[in-house]
Amino acid sequence: MLMKRFYDTKLAQASYLIGCQATGDAIVIDANRDAAQYINAAAAEGVRITHVTETHIHADFISGSLELAQRTAAQLLLSDEGDAQWKYAFATASHARLLKHGDVIMVGNIKLDVLHTPGHTPEHLAFLVTDTPASAGPMGIISGDFVFVGDVGRPDLLEKAAGHSGTMDASARTLFRSLQHIKQLPDHLQIWPGHGAGSACGKALGAVPTSTLGYEKVANWGLKTTDEEVFVATVLADQPEPPKYFAEMKRMNKLGPSVLGARAFARPARLDQSTLKALLNARGLVIDTRNSPAFTIAHIAGSINIPLNKSFTTWAGWLIPFDRDFTLIVDAARESEIDEAIRDLAMIGLDRLVGYASSDVIDEW
Repeated sequence: MLMKRFYDTKLAQASYLIGCQATGDAIVIDANRDAAQYINAAAAEGVRITHVTETHIHADFISGSLELAQRTAAQLLLSDEGDAQWKYAFATASHARLLKHGDVIMVGNIKLDVLHTPGHTPEHLAFLVTDTPASAGPMGIISGDFVFVGDVGRPDLLEKAAGHSGTMDASARTLFRSLQHIKQLPDHLQIWPGHGAGSACGKALGAVPTSTLGYEKVANWGLKTTDEEVFVATVLADQPEPPKYFAEMKRMNKLGPSVLGARAFARPARLDQSTLKALLNARGLVIDTRNSPAFTIAHIAGSINIPLNKSFTTWAGWLIPFDRDFTLIVDAARESEIDEAIRDLAMIGLDRLVGYASSDVIDEW
């Protein structure tokens, strides 16, 4: 059995490639929009991506499942749990196989048992992974945003990010019951979560990439808490404000993200001073990605400063409207970082980048 973990530090997001080296089949779980990284890794490992799935409708990044399935001709598998409001609208058009609790996915000799684990979201799934040539029982669980290292998934996002009022308490109680069920599984199971420290999908996620169910039972407050009322009060208290763009991610991922294909992360036109000035005069949106001290010294009036650092993705999601074209300004000394910025923006669906300019244009201004 082959397992490879991919981790995007700016999103604090993990995805997984699991392969059967005997048959050459592989599955990717919780892919982000950078499909090439999975395709290249599979080729390097001598396997082919035959299945693509995800644990739930994500709120913090654009899912790459649809894109990856189309680019590899893999079978797309999507949750069919939860109520009617949280069904994938593109499932039929994409010929996806719909998953229910108790279903089994075979990827070569690797067995994935489907578990319905609601609470973070109504449709949330987890996947028990068994390497059948090695053992009759599972070795680990892809837990998505259900169980993290040191924390559990927040149950308030349906209300705070997706606008479904009055759902927090019920979701917290559902999450509590899901945790009681998962605690019945063997302690040796490895936990492979969907996020790490820094994610807004929980309030105290650990920085350690993996854990075991046995350790989490004694160290994770969510699994240790046995009183439902105490759990509900604790899990809802002091949750961080979800970034503004989470609601848009939920909508896009439910309806079906646009497929980038050959234009994925393509660099747009480099703009000169006159073109940039014309855009500003037309009330265009200009994002200056230089560090704050440089922006303070000199900048173009009307531009917005979002420094290209670890927090760039989050602030871009807060401040850049999804329904407007925009332009970037990058530091002339680090112009190659435009490619990093383009990728970061695409990860959260900000695709309406019409061009970029070097910071040299500020001196010319």
